[in-house]
Amino acid sequence: MQSEIIAPFIAVNRHRLTTDGEGVTTLVAFHGCPLHCQYCLNPQCLQADGVWRRLTPGELYSEVEIDDLYFMATGGGICFGGGEPLLRSDFIKAFAEIMNPEWKLTIETSLNVPLENLKAIVSLVQMWYVDIKDMSSDVYKAYTCKENNQVISNLEWMAANGHADKVIIRLPLIPEYNTDENRRRSQQQLEKMGFTVFDQFNYIVR
Repeated sequence: MQSEIIAPFIAVNRHRLTTDGEGVTTLVAFHGCPLHCQYCLNPQCLQADGVWRRLTPGELYSEVEIDDLYFMATGGGICFGGGEPLLRSDFIKAFAEIMNPEWKLTIETSLNVPLENLKAIVSLVQMWYVDIKDMSSDVYKAYTCKENNQVISNLEWMAANGHADKVIIRLPLIPEYNTDENRRRSQQQLEKMGFTVFDQFNYIVR
């Protein structure tokens, strides 16, 4: 039951534009991540101790529905990020069942999760931002401290099952870890899978 699902969150940020999907978006960021990226933007998602907000799907809906008019007028909605939102696919599925069906549901993910987590919600999501870091297994492991086999197999599954057109692939240039040539090779590999939309950017190390 929805009331029994409780998840920890590091942030619920309203009125975001252009960064987390189309229109006005509320970013809902989960605590917890399988990766340990060297330049993590949200290191609090890995901290064992902290005062995290713990909400049920119904409680989250009660908080975000205040922006229903903004979502409807601009084609926006909810973007689940983190951390890694697909670690909480049961929560996302329960939330999707009670939210306004006209809202757009977006996921920002590394895809480094079991396939069943992806399958549980893939039909409910209108847009995916997938941050692959780099398709090179050596670069990926050096930067995240984890293998990328699961990422690649999940991408192959998405492409084979007709979801590639919903995906924006984020291709970062990561100082001291990859190069423009690495990024070019990553894009070529992804294009062969069937992905066509890419967001190239540079990590800024502070």
